[in-house]
This record gives sequence, C-alpha cells and structure tokens, in this order.
Amino acid sequence: MLAYVTTHFVNHSLGLVSVQSMDLALRFIYQYWASPLGTFLLYGAFAIHYSLALWALWLRRSLKMPLAEATQLVLGFSIPFFLTEHVLQTRVADTFYGAHYGYYATLLYTFFVTDPLRGGLQLAVLVIAWIHAMIGLRFWLRLKPWYERWQPILYAFALLMPTFAILGFLEGGSQVMTMAEDPAWVAELMKEHPRPAPADRAILDQMVVWVRYGFLAALLAVLGARLARWRWERRRGVLRMTYPSGRVVQIVRGVSVLEASRMAGIPHASVCGGRGRCSTCRIKIEGAKEEIPPAASEEVKVLRRVGAAPDVRLACQLRPHGDLRVTPLLPATAQARDGFRRPGYLQGAEREIAIMFADLRSFTQLSEQKLPYDLVFLLNRYFAEMGHAVEAAGGRIDKFIGDGVMALFGLDTGVEAGCREALAAARDMAERMDSLNRALVHDISEPLRIGIGIHTGPAIVGEMGYGTAVSITAVGDSVNTASRIESLTKTYTCQLVISEAVMLRAGIDLADAPRHEIEIRGRVERLVVRTFTSARDLPVLERERRKRA
Repeated sequence: MLAYVTTHFVNHSLGLVSVQSMDLALRFIYQYWASPLGTFLLYGAFAIHYSLALWALWLRRSLKMPLAEATQLVLGFSIPFFLTEHVLQTRVADTFYGAHYGYYATLLYTFFVTDPLRGGLQLAVLVIAWIHAMIGLRFWLRLKPWYERWQPILYAFALLMPTFAILGFLEGGSQVMTMAEDPAWVAELMKEHPRPAPADRAILDQMVVWVRYGFLAALLAVLGARLARWRWERRRGVLRMTYPSGRVVQIVRGVSVLEASRMAGIPHASVCGGRGRCSTCRIKIEGAKEEIPPAASEEVKVLRRVGAAPDVRLACQLRPHGDLRVTPLLPATAQARDGFRRPGYLQGAEREIAIMFADLRSFTQLSEQKLPYDLVFLLNRYFAEMGHAVEAAGGRIDKFIGDGVMALFGLDTGVEAGCREALAAARDMAERMDSLNRALVHDISEPLRIGIGIHTGPAIVGEMGYGTAVSITAVGDSVNTASRIESLTKTYTCQLVISEAVMLRAGIDLADAPRHEIEIRGRVERLVVRTFTSARDLPVLERERRKRA
C-alpha cells in the first residue's frame, strides 16, 4: 500500500514540470499497477490491511487510547470512503467502460474546472492517507536501534513527499485551467478521453454508494459485536486490578492490563501502541498462577530481549482470568529506547561501586553577589565541565544537588575499574576547574573552589523516582559515607579526600598522601582516608595517557 501511495505521490510531483510529464510517467506506473500482478498485489494488500484493521478493532476492549493511535485509527477507516469514488471512476471505468478516465489532463480538468469539490476531497485524501501511513511507520520504526540516527532523514522524506505531491497537483491543475480557456483544447480532450455514457455513469454512481455502504456495514458490525461481547462478559462477573497506589480497577475478562490502565485514566507507557513489540508497558505481577494465562511466543521473545524476570509480563498482552496486583516498571513517559535490553540492576540490585560527591566552596557568598541570570549561567558552565569530566572517565552523573554533584562509577565495569575511573574523573575535574576560572576571571571576584570526596562499597542501585524525575541512583551506607568524606575537604582544607578502600581497590600506590583515621557518624569502626591538596596531584592513569596521546 505504501509503495502504491509513494509512486502516486511521485507522479503528482511531476506536475511541477508539466501535465505532459505527469501523463508520460503515469503510462509506466499505471502499466505496472494495472497489470494482473500489480492489481493482485494492490487489491490484495488493501483487503488484508482493511481486514487486519477490523480485527484489531475487534481485539480492542477499550477505545480509550493516546491521540496518535486514535488519529491513525480514524484516518485509516475514513480513507476507503474518500477513495471509493475516485477508484471506481478511474480504474473500474477504464477497465469495464473504456472511459480512459485515468489520465491526468482529464482528471485535473474534472477536479479544477467541472467539479472543484471532488478536487478538494482528492487533495484531502492525499494528506489523510499519508498521515495514516506515517503514523504506522513511526510506531514500527521507532523501536529499531538505528531509528534515532536516521530520524532527520526519514522526517524530511515524510514531510517533503506530500508537499511536492500537493504542489505538483496544484500546479498541474493551474496549467489545465489555463488550457481549458481554449474551447478547442477542451473539445480535443473530450474526444480523446470520452467520459462514460450516462447509463454507465449511473451504474458507477450506484456502485460507489453500495461499496461505501459495505465499508460502513463492516465497521458497524465490528462495533456492534464489541458491544454485545462487553455485555455478555459483564454478566460473567468482574476482575479486580490493584495498582501500587492502592487503586483498584474493575474489568471484565478479556481486557488487557494496559487497557485497564487506560480505561481508568492511569498513565501507562506503551510506545508501540499495545502491539507487544516495545516492552515499555511491562509490569511486575502478583496473583494466583492459575489466573495468569501463559505468555504467547511473541511476548516471550520480547521479554527475553529485555532480560525480564519471571514475574514480569507485557501489560498489553496479559489478559488475566482473575484478580491481580500489577506494578508498572517504567514511567509513563518512557521512550522507545527504554524498550531495548537494559542492565538488570536497574530493577534494583546490590553492587559494589565507587561514589563521588563534589561541592562548590563558598557558593552561598558568591550567590549573594550575583544576579539570578548570572548565577544560572555560572552554575550551568560548572555543571557542564564537571559532567564532561565524569562521563569522559566512564562514570555516570547521578544528580546535581544545588551546587553539588553526585556521580557513580563501576556500574558496568566493576568496582576496581570504577575506583580508577573516579580518580581519573577527580583529576580531570580539578584541571577543568582551573580552565573555568581562567575563562571567568573577569566575571567572579575570586576563583571557584571545589571539594571532592570518593568512597567505595556496596550500595543499592536501581531506577528510582516518580514520573519524569526517575533516574538511576544509589542508596545505602556507602553513599552516606561518601557524602561525609566530601565534607572533610573543609576540615583538612584540601580539594580531594578519598577513603583508603578506593586506593586499594584501584590498585594504585598513593602511600605518600597524608593518612587520617576518622570517625564517621553511624559507623563503629574508624575510617582511613587520604587527602590531596589538589586532585591534580593524583597520578595520570594509563587510560588518561592513551586518551591524551
């Protein structure tokens, strides 16, 4: 179907050249699509597409859906009603009545001279068909890993193709209107491409009416059957779906968890539109096993792709037989990239990692001297430099807290590599602070100073938060200790303090650095730390040497 629409649009676009170019190209394009093979493929594709649309409408237990899905559905079912007259009075008229109504000059004469209303409807159906196709393509392609890279090119294609087609259609119509001012040209056009006889035209008009009735009857039959099914299943009793908030939603058998969420107005991610492809709607389930139908092979394939736990299912595919507790695992704002395989620790795991805290010194005093605009500019420059340093070393920014930074290292590489990455990041941060101070020498009264603390140990890591504030973070005693170590930079008047555990796990000899034993609130044993007047005093690690080389 898309191939046919695209060739049609290309043909329309040639109107920017001339009507003769449109007719010349049509002879080659029409020769294929009017051939037995082309006709079979075209009408077969349409029949399958429309049948699948009716089947998808039947499978839906709720008509509550996101705007994009509703738009695609409404536009898709409207296309046959718009196209029926055009198809019957071109292809059918050509085939059965020898009307030769399928040439651009004749069509454009009808659309722009004798029946402009039909011309307006034909222009509208061009836009409707293309938007319907592009929504479907986006639902499909945005699940591909390469989609984000190619999106600008695909967007340009989606925008320019109908634009050229509409402009070509209008330009061709303008040319025909000019030529129609010559009665001899009109007479020659009618002679070469005669219209159907009145009796034949009456038959075509009647066929248009009945075909439209057929499409309408099929649509109403499915909607009526859905209503009857709902009433029948309602008599068999209701099921109860319990959400983490404690809200209970009553549904009938056959309703999927995703549809239950939509019916109740509960935000629930579903990038693919409930087709079981993206996995963004996945949920953790609790309930009697006999009330949970087994996953179909396609659902199993998607769950394996993302490394889902045994108690995780796709909300769009699970239609429970009994009461169930469900917990959506992704925020309602999840994007297509969230549907790809993700590290298992995102669902919550204890891991040994390196944790860094960094904080600007005397920032309160500085903020009192700056206008809000200048302060925001300054902070953004600072955050950008610190963020680049962390990411360049292989770490992950956890969060920015006021004028502070929290970063995690070793999530994917292991704690030993994470400790080395944290030390490399600290050294880079110190160097970037020096560069930033040189750049801002005329904007600040005194150089910016930073305190950095690094610790390593076990922490609970996972995606935590709510709504758009969900992020990968870590909690636990090691995180609290790292924060307190950072505050020691004030006590020892230095730029960097690390726990000795970081030095040992990194496998780097820092024995020359001053050693201190301190008490940490909430800990029984004393903690050994090393202090550095400047983080630039750290040795350049092998990874940094290769990068600089």
